[in-house]
Amino acid sequence: MKIAMGSDHGGFELKEEVKAYLKDKNIEVVDFGTHSTASVDYPDFAEKVGHAVTEEPYDFGIVMCGTGIGISIAANKVHGVRAALVYDEKTAKLAKEHNNANIIALGGRTTTKEEAFKIVDAFMNSTFEPRHQNRLDKITKIEEHE
Repeated sequence: MKIAMGSDHGGFELKEEVKAYLKDKNIEVVDFGTHSTASVDYPDFAEKVGHAVTEEPYDFGIVMCGTGIGISIAANKVHGVRAALVYDEKTAKLAKEHNNANIIALGGRTTTKEEAFKIVDAFMNSTFEPRHQNRLDKITKIEEHE
């Protein structure tokens, strides 16, 4: 498994915790930054992870900012991205099962590392349910129309 990760300064510390957690599980993680708590702009990292997930062989991406809101909005501007702001195991599971999300967003200031580990595990252990494909096709049509 190969995961793309990125955050701004508000998500940096949680990103480092989640990255270490995944590496301990022998999961390959590619970190697209940021690499410190110095103030940076979340759209830069959302774009990098978004393009990586849609253009390269990544299983999915994880993005983080202070709340996860801004970075999820920015990631969804990349064509082909289905980023979901998740805040517990249930929303992580449903993001995969119903929406086939290819990026999950977490809040560095709103999510504990223990919660983040459970969220990531729930997402990784879930499978898209094809009965929802018609809805995803409609989302793709919206993207193509813009």
